[in-house]
Amino acid sequence: MGQAPEQEHPKNAFGWAARDTSGVLSPFHFSRRATGEKDVTFKVTHCGICHSDLHLIKNEWGNAIYPIVPGHEIVGVVTEVGSKVSKFKVGDKVGVGCMVGSCRSCDSCAIDLENYCPKVIMTYASKYHDGTITYGGYSDTMVADEHFVVRIPEGAPLDATAPLLCAGITVYSPLRFYGLDKPGMHVGVVGLGGLGHVAVKFAKAMGVKVTVISTSPSKKSEAVERLGADSFLVSRDQDEMQAAMGTMDGIIDTVSAVHPLMPLIGLLKSQGKLVLLGAPEKPLELPAFPLLTGRKIVGGSLIGGLKETQEMIDFAAKHNIRADIEVIPADYVNTAMERLAKADVRYRFVIDVANTMKSTP
Repeated sequence: MGQAPEQEHPKNAFGWAARDTSGVLSPFHFSRRATGEKDVTFKVTHCGICHSDLHLIKNEWGNAIYPIVPGHEIVGVVTEVGSKVSKFKVGDKVGVGCMVGSCRSCDSCAIDLENYCPKVIMTYASKYHDGTITYGGYSDTMVADEHFVVRIPEGAPLDATAPLLCAGITVYSPLRFYGLDKPGMHVGVVGLGGLGHVAVKFAKAMGVKVTVISTSPSKKSEAVERLGADSFLVSRDQDEMQAAMGTMDGIIDTVSAVHPLMPLIGLLKSQGKLVLLGAPEKPLELPAFPLLTGRKIVGGSLIGGLKETQEMIDFAAKHNIRADIEVIPADYVNTAMERLAKADVRYRFVIDVANTMKSTP
């Protein structure tokens, strides 16, 4: 048996944790490591709530390690840096996303794609190099190797920038990698949630024509008038879908539920690309013939490396891109999870850690 969470490391920490598959979060005393020579320690001010937090605390992917302190959209202000840290100083605004470690020597790490490292260490519910469990951002303090820390540019609001560390990079990376970032291109965005709404903003800032594809006709005015999409397709409307066949260069599909791919493949021009970002629990059906007849691609993408994450944050600051958020106190997290399960949020919950996460003895 290992040590109790509050005795593993020298620095006291406080957060909210799930203890079992009920996923119910409650106050939790634990500890963080002392600031190592390459570490950055920061006071957490805000942490976004990502849909994967909900999956993990309920162990829906089967890989949970309890207790779990979730949160991988973490921002705050540096309080201490190690002796060999060169990129950050006390007082800097910083963030940590989905990863806190990788092997740093494999083919993926060598080209700044730590997210595809076979030994990637996730920000929470993962084992760190020293064998201890990683704890995420629903907590008052964070420590990470400087390589995995991102600088938040001056003027970017911490609360609305936090979700970009997961949702933002998850949509930015495939737009860039699959070449769907060229002005004048036509890109579809499936699903207008935490990922979808920032995908619209990034694509528009890149000069791309954007069509939102959704099952909910009620989201049309929101998509077009407020988020700036060029058009809106109701995926259940056969006539609308038929009229748009063969018009898109690419589609960013953010939906995590099981849904038909055939109609989406039909929307693509020849040589178009359908990129999946959601992870449905059951396999999706993929018909081969429509891929062959148009030389079309179905691909995937998962977050992004640290170099690209910094590039994305800088791009967002330059183009004034921020997530649409609902800021909540720490003791509202369980209600927030219930609402998130029903998609009752526009579009990202962000915990006000600095003002509401108070440790009680």
